[in-house]
Amino acid sequence: MKIYGVAILAACYFAGLVLGEMLGGLFGVKGNLGGVGFGMLFFILLTDWMKKKNKMTEDYAAGILFWTSLYIPIVIAMASIQNVNAAVNSGAVAIVSGIVATFLSFVSIRFLISLLKEERGV
Repeated sequence: MKIYGVAILAACYFAGLVLGEMLGGLFGVKGNLGGVGFGMLFFILLTDWMKKKNKMTEDYAAGILFWTSLYIPIVIAMASIQNVNAAVNSGAVAIVSGIVATFLSFVSIRFLISLLKEERGV
């Protein structure tokens, strides 16, 4: 059953959001600092702990595998939407820096691909 991984994932995500909000408040930022990342880290640590303690049954493993395949695209997409909203409301500097970072990523990927082609002799 796929439902087995939901409680573990939800608990880790919630704990990550709480920690991210606390860090945001600590640093004076009106937002969540790394909540999704902390949730993913908690999720990895908890599932690893369950495997080491032999508490990971086949049902849990199948459920966790199913939900981890959904967790990254859905939760990261939700977090990125919040970041875009914050950037648009923050002004031109945030928007320009996002555009520049995206452009540099595209250029660096093309550069890395060309290096790999040269290395392989293609």
